[in-house]
Amino acid sequence: MRSLDELLDTQEPALPQVEHWARAAALSVEILPPSSSRGDVLIELQVTTRSVLGALAYGTGGVLVDGGWLRMLGSGHPKLTRNIGAWNAGRSNGFCLVADDAVGGFFAINGGALGDDRGAVHYLAPDTLTWESLGFSHSAFTQWAFTDRLRTFYDGMRWTGWEEDVRRLPGDQCFNFYPFLSTKEGSTQTSSRRPVSVAEQYAFNTA
Repeated sequence: MRSLDELLDTQEPALPQVEHWARAAALSVEILPPSSSRGDVLIELQVTTRSVLGALAYGTGGVLVDGGWLRMLGSGHPKLTRNIGAWNAGRSNGFCLVADDAVGGFFAINGGALGDDRGAVHYLAPDTLTWESLGFSHSAFTQWAFTDRLRTFYDGMRWTGWEEDVRRLPGDQCFNFYPFLSTKEGSTQTSSRRPVSVAEQYAFNTA
């Protein structure tokens, strides 16, 4: 177990790179201030701040992308109270949950449980309920999520007026759809939707 001093990289920290990507982003990116427990979160993760994962965990309270459609976890903030360490406790085994979205999809770094591509980000899609590899690392995922490619990724998953609906949605909630998106009848355009806790949706998706 490495100490906090051992995990803090003062020579090549990744946070300035993340902030650069955010300033150049094609979408809205809100980097939330870190919580007072950020040191404990980093110790729990056991990654250094030279990595983007460590930089987000220690240097931010989380990141809200495209008006809050995508939520990247950090050390916790009133807008996104889940911290990445506590969120993974009891929920992940052989992977690390790093982000989720407004329609109940989840992103995780593969630690071996999701296939042979260790270190690659996978997506638990709400319409298939299966983990799908994105084929790139967490650092590349973070940069990718700040570009228009994020919106291309969600083609067909957004509805008229989604911006306002998501703006009102707390960062610890997502939409649950009925008929479910994983059924033939389910669709974000035609199914009814209601806000539920992200924890409830994750339990449903992984049941």
